[in-house]
Amino acid sequence: MKQIEIQVETSYIESQSAPEEDRYVFSYAITILNRGTETAQLLKRHWIITDANGKVQEVKGEGVVGEKPVLQPGERFHYTSGTILETPVGSMHGSYQMRSDGGEEFDARIPPFTLAVPNVLH
Repeated sequence: MKQIEIQVETSYIESQSAPEEDRYVFSYAITILNRGTETAQLLKRHWIITDANGKVQEVKGEGVVGEKPVLQPGERFHYTSGTILETPVGSMHGSYQMRSDGGEEFDARIPPFTLAVPNVLH
């Protein structure tokens, strides 16, 4: 059984943001945990990033942060990346394309998460 769990923590990067220029910088820390019984390798990423104006950016690419990590059962991989929005609130979701040891490709869903400047949402 292929069970990939994805955990996300977000941060607003005030020092790199310029609200007066509609520039809001966020980082997100991702932990990918292989809870399955087979080794799995992350091949590609697919992100859908939506700001509060409904503007959608789609990002597809090989691996994450220049790597295509291989996760043995029980192993985890952690990385941090970031994005820039034109609004103080937005959301992201997507998937990682994975391949099991047996060569089967499958998608590990990244559940939606919110990006928000602190104290903007009540």
